[in-house]
Amino acid sequence: MILIIDDEEKLRGLLSRIIGLEGFEVVEAGTCKSGLKKIETYPIDIVLCDVKLPDGNGVDLVKEIKVQHPAIEIILMTAYGNIADGVQAIKNGAFDYITKGDDNNKIIPLLNRAIEKVNLSKRINQLEKQVEQKYSFENILGKSKPILAAVDLAKKVAATDTTVLLLGETGTGKEVFAQSIHQASMRKNKPFVAINCSAFSKELLESEMFGHIAGAFTGAAKDKKGLFEEANTGTIFLDEVGEMSLDLQAKLLRVIESGELIKVGESKPKKINVRIIAATNRDLKSEIEKGTFRSDLFYRLSVFQIILPSLRERIADIEILAKHFSSFFAAKTNKQVYTISAEFLETLKNQEWNGNIRELKNVIERSVILTEGNELTIDTLPLDFKKNIDSAEQLSAFDLSSVEKLHIQKVLNYTNGNKTETAKLLNIGLTTLYRKIEEYKIS
Repeated sequence: MILIIDDEEKLRGLLSRIIGLEGFEVVEAGTCKSGLKKIETYPIDIVLCDVKLPDGNGVDLVKEIKVQHPAIEIILMTAYGNIADGVQAIKNGAFDYITKGDDNNKIIPLLNRAIEKVNLSKRINQLEKQVEQKYSFENILGKSKPILAAVDLAKKVAATDTTVLLLGETGTGKEVFAQSIHQASMRKNKPFVAINCSAFSKELLESEMFGHIAGAFTGAAKDKKGLFEEANTGTIFLDEVGEMSLDLQAKLLRVIESGELIKVGESKPKKINVRIIAATNRDLKSEIEKGTFRSDLFYRLSVFQIILPSLRERIADIEILAKHFSSFFAAKTNKQVYTISAEFLETLKNQEWNGNIRELKNVIERSVILTEGNELTIDTLPLDFKKNIDSAEQLSAFDLSSVEKLHIQKVLNYTNGNKTETAKLLNIGLTTLYRKIEEYKIS
């Protein structure tokens, strides 16, 4: 919608008709005060404003509008061209500055360009909101105690600039947590850059992280920014940091301690301001004992540790995750999958899930593809997954402890984790149940 602010009623009416014929919605105002009121009342995208108004100056009005509504584009009109006013108008945030009469034929093309910019800004804002929603803590699925505890810790540290170390098995969602911490921080509108330290050789990883100058090594034809520099003022996520060589660990430590980096082939340091979130599935204390990880770097990275639970520790969340992934992949493959059978869910709950959420997601995706009906059943499970189930059942068929563990898990699932009720149904003491839960590592 376009707002015309001009005290000449006839000119306003003429401009309204011309602009209206181009398909734009138009509202009018004769003063600064009434114009500002229209902006608060209507969804204004563009303001076409006279410089000389009865109660103010259009150049000053630009600044006032931009402070309150930065997305609105403003085109100023004047009866007499004035370079100083034009320069100041652009400095204040005006889209353009035109002379009445001489530039009337430019108004429609100018409005079209302004609306393109407005639409682009709206699209960018929409995408930013989608990213913010996607990586909000509310989108980390699960109601089990281990995942809620991890989310609570992440929320507490997000508001700070503290370095965070995410620990946990592969596939537990470490990057999702890193993104969520970034989105809940003061740096959320700044860059988030992620790098997998296991995906590069030592030489390439150094160049990727810190950048290089032309001629630093064979093939370095031009200067290159490193990811630390790309993440400046924002957050960098160092995934699989335990795979980093000792040489690079020393350079990373220097960056953390000094806030400066040195590009490959350069001697002059560059100041940076980056929050670091690191992650690993390795036991870094064991790596320190082996001499493959620096203890000083470990203590710098692990100022605040969050251990992400494995899927085995959060069996209660499998149903929530399975329903979420089935809905997602059903929409993606244009299938009408509405339900998941109890047998299907029970089978999922009794697996080891060494690949954690990533493995579960993979199994659900293939099950959705294989199903020909509206329900995921045990028959829709991928063949290799069913073979693993059969093999596991054969191996544990005569193992009393495996049978006992499975039975206790089933009763816990039945009582939704109520241990008192579970002990009653099993006809054992509560203390015995707790001992067996710990012995069998049942979540």
